[in-house]
Amino acid sequence: MDDELTNDTTQSSNSSASKANPKLTVLPLIALIFYEVSGGPFGVEDSIRAGGGPLLAILGFLIFPILWSIPEALITAELATTFPENGGYVVWITSAFGPFWGFQEGFWKWFSGVMDNALYPVLFLDYLKHSFPVFNHLAARIPALLILTVALTYLNYRGLHIVGFTAVFLAIFSLCPFVVMALLSIPRLRPKQWLVVDFNRVDWRGYFNCMFWNLNYWDKASTLVGEVENPSKTFPKATFGAVILVMLAYLIPILAGTGALRNNESSEWTDGYFAEVGLLIGGVWLQWWIQAAAAMSNLGLFEAEMSSDAFQLLGMSEMGMLPPIFASRSKYGTPTFSILCSASGVIFLSWLTFQEIIEFQNFLYSIAMLLEIAAFIKLRICSPDLHRPYKVPLQTFGCILLCLPPSILLVLVMCLASTKTFVVSIIVIILSFIMYPIFVLPRKKEKHSEQSNMVLVESDEALQTSLPGNEELVDDASISLLMDPSAPKHE
Repeated sequence: MDDELTNDTTQSSNSSASKANPKLTVLPLIALIFYEVSGGPFGVEDSIRAGGGPLLAILGFLIFPILWSIPEALITAELATTFPENGGYVVWITSAFGPFWGFQEGFWKWFSGVMDNALYPVLFLDYLKHSFPVFNHLAARIPALLILTVALTYLNYRGLHIVGFTAVFLAIFSLCPFVVMALLSIPRLRPKQWLVVDFNRVDWRGYFNCMFWNLNYWDKASTLVGEVENPSKTFPKATFGAVILVMLAYLIPILAGTGALRNNESSEWTDGYFAEVGLLIGGVWLQWWIQAAAAMSNLGLFEAEMSSDAFQLLGMSEMGMLPPIFASRSKYGTPTFSILCSASGVIFLSWLTFQEIIEFQNFLYSIAMLLEIAAFIKLRICSPDLHRPYKVPLQTFGCILLCLPPSILLVLVMCLASTKTFVVSIIVIILSFIMYPIFVLPRKKEKHSEQSNMVLVESDEALQTSLPGNEELVDDASISLLMDPSAPKHE
C-alpha cells in the first residue's frame, strides 16, 4: 500500500513538473539547432577574405553542407531518436565502446563547447563598441562581460522552453535585415563578381577553419533530446529544417553583398563587415540594424550552447559519470549546478583570442566527431535490430560511404592545426584520461558495493526462510491473521 502511495505521489509530482516545464516543440528546437550551428552570417566574412574572393566562399557553402552538414545531421537524427536521453553523443559512444570512451567524448565536447561559448559575450561587445566606444576600455569591458554572462546564465536557469522561444525571436530579428538587404541589392547585382578568386591570396588554413566552424555542431542539440516532445518525430523534422535555414542564412547575404558591391577587395571582408555592406546598400539605418542583429545573435548563440552543455553534464551524471549534484534540477527543470559549472568555464576561457578558440575547439571537436562516426557504424554492424524510430535510408555499406567525406574533412582540419593547438589539445586529452578514474571508477565501485549488499540481504532472507521450523512459524502466523478474533481458540 505504501509503495502504491509512493508511486502515485511520484507520478503526480512528475506530471505537475511536466506541466510547469513544457517540452520543446519543432519551432523552438529549429531555432536552438540554428544557434548551435550558425546564428546567422556573422563571422562568414572571413571565408571571403581567406578564400581570396567570393567564389570559394560561395562554393564552400554549397559543397561543405553536402559533404559535412547533411551527413552529420543524418547521423545525429538517427542516433538521437534511437537513444532519446539527455547526454546525447555520450550515450551513443558508451553504448558502442563503453563508459571510458563515453566519458572522453563528453569531456572533449563539453570543453570544446564551453570554449566556443566564451566567444559570444566578447563578440557582443565587439559589435557594440562601434557605436559605444567606451567598451574599448578594459575598465568598462570586463564588468560588462561579467554582467552579461551572469544575465544570460540566469535566463538559462529559468527554463529551456524560455530559451527556445527566445531563440525563435532572436533568429527572426537577426535574419530580417539580411532579407531586406538582399531585396535592396537585386537591382545592383552583377553575377560575374561571384566568380572572382585570387589563389595567391588564399589562406587555406583560415578558409577550412572558417567553413568548419560555421557548419559544425549539428550533434549538439542531441544532449537535450530528453527535453523534446515526441523526439522520434520532432527531432528529425527540426534538424532538417535547421539545415535549410543555415544554408540560406549564409548564401543569401554572401550573394547579395559580393554581387552588389563594386571594386571591393577581399581583404576588406573581416568580422563585422556586413554592417559596412548594409551601409553601402541601404544606408545608415540598415547598418545599425545589422549591428544590432549581430549583437543579439551572439546572445542566441550563448543561450543555445549553454543549454546543450548543461544538459550534457546532467545526462552524464544520470549515467553515473559525474556526481549526483550535476543532475539536480531547479524548480524550472533546469540543471542548476551544471549551468553554473559551464558559466564558470566560459568566464575562465574568455581571455583567449578569436582565432585561438576556433582552432582549439575545431581540433577537439574533430576527434570527438570521428568517435561518433565510428559509433554510428559499429552500432549499425553490431546492433542491426536496435529500435531506430528514424533510420538513415541506407544499408551499412552506404552508411560507410556517407561517412567517408566528413571523416576526411575532419582529418584535414586536424592536420591544418598549428603546433600550439596540438599541444593544448593533447593536454586536454591527457586531463580527460586522468579525470576518468577520479569521477567514474569510485561511482562504479559504489554501485557494485550496493549491488553486493542487496545480494547479501536477499541471500540472508532466503536462508532464514529455508531454516527448519520456519515454515511452521510462517503458517501459524498466517493462520492467526486470517482467523476471526471471536472464534474459539483451539487448545
